[in-house]
Amino acid sequence: MSQKRVILYSQPGCPPCFAAKHFFNSREIPFEYKDVTADPKALQELMDLNSQSTPTIVIDSEVMIGFDMDRLETLFG
Repeated sequence: MSQKRVILYSQPGCPPCFAAKHFFNSREIPFEYKDVTADPKALQELMDLNSQSTPTIVIDSEVMIGFDMDRLETLFG
C-alpha cells in the first residue's frame, strides 16, 4: 500500500488538534504539521481550502475539516 500524504493544519491549545496528532503518532502515520498561528503561509493555505477552523486535515487530495475518528479509521485502518 502506498503511503498517503497527510497535512495537519493545527494551532496550540486545540483539543481536537491534539487528538488528531495523537491518532497519527500512535499509528506511526507520518504527517506534516502546520501551525496556523505561527505560520502566515499555513494560515493562507487553510483559507484556500475553504476552512477557517482547526484541525483541518488533508489526506492526499481529500480535505477533512475537524477531527473525525471514524473517517480516519476507515482511511487508515
